Amino acid sequence: MAVTIREVAESAGVSTATVSRALRGLPYVDDATRLRVLAAAASLDYVVSPSASRLASGRTGSIAVITPFIARWFFSTVLSGVEQVTHDAGLDLLLLGVGDPDRPSEVPTEQRLRQRADGAIIVALPADDPDVQALLHANLPVSIVGSLVPDVPCVAIDDAEAARKATAHLLNLGHRRIAVISGSRSGSIYTTQEHRYRGYCDALSAVGIEPDPTLVAFGQFTREGGEQAMVELLNLTHMPTAVFCMSDEMAFGALVALRRRGLVAGVDLSVIGIDGHPQAEVIDLTTVEQPVESMGRFAAESLLAVLGVTAPPERATGLVPTRLVSRGSTAPPRDGG
Repeated sequence: MAVTIREVAESAGVSTATVSRALRGLPYVDDATRLRVLAAAASLDYVVSPSASRLASGRTGSIAVITPFIARWFFSTVLSGVEQVTHDAGLDLLLLGVGDPDRPSEVPTEQRLRQRADGAIIVALPADDPDVQALLHANLPVSIVGSLVPDVPCVAIDDAEAARKATAHLLNLGHRRIAVISGSRSGSIYTTQEHRYRGYCDALSAVGIEPDPTLVAFGQFTREGGEQAMVELLNLTHMPTAVFCMSDEMAFGALVALRRRGLVAGVDLSVIGIDGHPQAEVIDLTTVEQPVESMGRFAAESLLAVLGVTAPPERATGLVPTRLVSRGSTAPPRDGG
């Protein structure tokens, strides 16, 4: 017959609840007691039943990740960081995509999540969305990637500052006719696009340049969209000398469009992105790097700390720094700007 948790508890001289907490790595079990429980379980060849453990604890053993996209680089990289933490904690991931940012979101309700996950990580969704607000005010532990909310574990970059940094780099090189490849032409429910455009405009205004609406193109945050947006900019009567792309993936498409016109980035026209995509180094793209995978790990660590599974992360919640990485795709303009 299989050994029961009660037999382990009797052998270790503790309660069944203590055995459960010790074997699941939960806090509030001192080291000596935990070692005694582990030794008793090993000597009896006790194997924890996942279903029984979850039933006893009232937990599902799963963490939900709610995100607009799963396949795109930023979101998959956040997910990689989350998975590193949850895997080590023995938890499963429940992936919930809410769809295209130009359409109404389908953020799952608390009722939908309650029986499926012990907590949720919300990635790059606007905190003021009514459905997100409903989750934040529900009795469900949540952490957030991409925005800051009081009294909720959050991690984000300052998108406006990252865009200012990218645009200022081009300005410091001497460019004055600087275009921007943004996300959605119709506007987006997500805040990244809005904040990055504000940072772009602020950098121009700081040197007395009025933002020119004819220098704005839209790439949907995809490589294909970035290519088409760059084609539109290259077809202008008075072309820009530099282009700030709101993501590296759009910048990749922009570079493809340049190459097809026989133009060279950093010679004929400068291009800069935001993200720190690993392919940026390969193709010599200047970018403003953000620690995407680390943000996923932090979000997961923060959530598991709220659940009492692990200790809190060492640093406090909040904004994480970005870093300008200058490469060959940006250089002073040929004509002086």
